[in-house]
Amino acid sequence: MLLSSLDSTGPQGLRQRGAIHGHSPQHRHSTRTLPLKVGTRGSPLALWQTRHFLGLITKVCPLLREVKAFEECIIATSGDLVQDRRLADIGGKGLFAKEIHEALLDGRVDFAVHSMKDLETELPPGIVLACALKREDSRDAIVLGPTCAGGASDDPYACLPHGALIGTASIRRQSQLLHARPDLQVEIIRGNVQMRLAKVRAEGGPQASLLAIAGLKRMEMEHEAAVVLDAETMVPAACQGIVGVTVRADDVELRELLSAIEDRDAACVSAAERALLGSLDGSCRTPIGGHAQLLPDGSLHLTGLVARADGSFLLKRKLWGAPADAARLGRELGDSLRMDSPADIFG
Repeated sequence: MLLSSLDSTGPQGLRQRGAIHGHSPQHRHSTRTLPLKVGTRGSPLALWQTRHFLGLITKVCPLLREVKAFEECIIATSGDLVQDRRLADIGGKGLFAKEIHEALLDGRVDFAVHSMKDLETELPPGIVLACALKREDSRDAIVLGPTCAGGASDDPYACLPHGALIGTASIRRQSQLLHARPDLQVEIIRGNVQMRLAKVRAEGGPQASLLAIAGLKRMEMEHEAAVVLDAETMVPAACQGIVGVTVRADDVELRELLSAIEDRDAACVSAAERALLGSLDGSCRTPIGGHAQLLPDGSLHLTGLVARADGSFLLKRKLWGAPADAARLGRELGDSLRMDSPADIFG
């Protein structure tokens, strides 16, 4: 196997041979050429996530760090290249993974690191989600431009002036915001964290925006958050704050290596949230929120939301159960939401 092969070979042997030799459970001899290539988007946040993943995996097997066993491979995705339209209008959130998974399937990369909320609910044939890393704060935050006033208030949206223009490309955020504050206006802004912050600060730009607090924390920009919204006030995207790693389904060695760094809590809550999405079968045109958490008593709590983009309809429900039933709970809650929502929500 990969780990035992590395430990027995030693760094000098790896440098000289440039390969990892091992045996699969089917006893087929395999050769893996170093460095192992890690596919990633090129944004500062994506690179942070990839390097965080590599830091974790080299702690499990320090020899991998000694022999410089990894190489980052930045892959431009369709979702990154088109910035002036919503993802729903150009093919959906899977566009942040399409080209990366093509590279994974044809062998140009060995791993792929993603913000799990950007992954398709159903992965392409031959690719599996092999690892979920510990979840960062899953909540959304409001960032304010110079014309908005911050300050403490019982109303989390009090910082937004009447009729304010809010920039976001997320119809999930838009629907919940407009449901609470129908006076607000929304325009599309996309791009990485730094680009969105720059647009909010710019003269003539939107007066505020909403971003995942996880991204702000990872970029050491948490101070930019004027208000952090409770997950019940603004239900997060499914798997928000979780980094996921995909590999080829038949790559048993890497799947076993990744199992050593998977966070069990993140795996549990992501299973519930992704099952919720799968049951709703929503597209990027369907505002859907999903948030699971493990409670102190050991139970799993799951909140699901569906809405219309204009905020005129919003349905939110909760379910509790055993962590072992995470996927079943997600499907059950999704079925319940779908049953009691207008048909046009999923059109």
